[in-house]
Amino acid sequence: MPDLLTVLPGGPPGTRVEAPELPPENLRALYRGMLRIRVLDARMLGLQRQGRIGFYGTATGEEAAVVGSAAALRPADWIFPALRQGGAMLLRGMPVAQVIAQCMGNSADVLKGRMQPVHMADRRVNVVSWSSCIGTQLPHAVGAARAAQILGHDTVVMGYLGDGATSEADFHVAMNFAGVWKAPVVLLCQNNQWAISVPFRVQTAAESIAVKAEAYGFPGVRVDGNDVLAVHRVCGEAVARARAGGGPTLVECLTYRMLGHSSSDDPTRYRAEAEVEEWRRRDPIERFRRHLEERRLWSAEEDDRTRAEFEEEIRLAALENERTKPPTLGSMVEDVYKEVPWHLREELGEIETGGL
Repeated sequence: MPDLLTVLPGGPPGTRVEAPELPPENLRALYRGMLRIRVLDARMLGLQRQGRIGFYGTATGEEAAVVGSAAALRPADWIFPALRQGGAMLLRGMPVAQVIAQCMGNSADVLKGRMQPVHMADRRVNVVSWSSCIGTQLPHAVGAARAAQILGHDTVVMGYLGDGATSEADFHVAMNFAGVWKAPVVLLCQNNQWAISVPFRVQTAAESIAVKAEAYGFPGVRVDGNDVLAVHRVCGEAVARARAGGGPTLVECLTYRMLGHSSSDDPTRYRAEAEVEEWRRRDPIERFRRHLEERRLWSAEEDDRTRAEFEEEIRLAALENERTKPPTLGSMVEDVYKEVPWHLREELGEIETGGL
């Protein structure tokens, strides 16, 4: 193998792990999933800069952590994402058009325009929306895992977080109850080195995030988050252990946020270009592409065709969504009560007639 599977779990830096035995079609699917995120992020950031959507957060540089972990789950397992895991939904079959609809908040959005852009959710792919109040999805993930445990289901839940979320109380609440209940949950931290403008080195005095699991009574694993096969192997083992009743695992994926925290952020104000360039040389997509090419499972020509395919898919989906009407006013009072109560009907009527 080339430079895959380098920095791995549990042991000292440089510990290796064997690559998972995956069929060629699965390896190609992992790469396509990563590449699709990269192309989508670039196009969506462009739409935001053009004023066609209001906000976006990219996963550029973190695609291996997203795809490698999500691919270790079954379709019936549940995902509680953070900001950068929209690619997990795509991997599960959510159409690109639905991602764009959510970012535009139009009537095609399954959330009816109620959530901030990039706060996707869809029960058809078993993904629950996150909140911009950092870390709140983690107790929810543990609670869902506990519910599956009580019901006797073999469902596993994966809850995602960034390194900044480990400084939030909800992280420690989730870790504590996950350990106490031996809940079938994998908490996956994409340690991308920056919590907006706060570097990881001042985020914690611990030697890693993974080591924090010891205090709560379950395993913590640190993995090269830019190596999709390493992430897949480690997460696959954590998911299998959870499904068999072995309890939770905290997985720390060492990776890097190549762009801003969001489209509202300018990272040049707080980090050096030399640091970014160092991580650029570890690009997860380039690493995995070289591996596939050496195994004759991918080529430069196929790469160009696939990128063009994704570009066109996104372009057409954006145009279609821009022609789609906003949600109806009536959607504001739906979905809370079985029957809309009189006072909400009255208020809606006043809005519709211009009385407010």
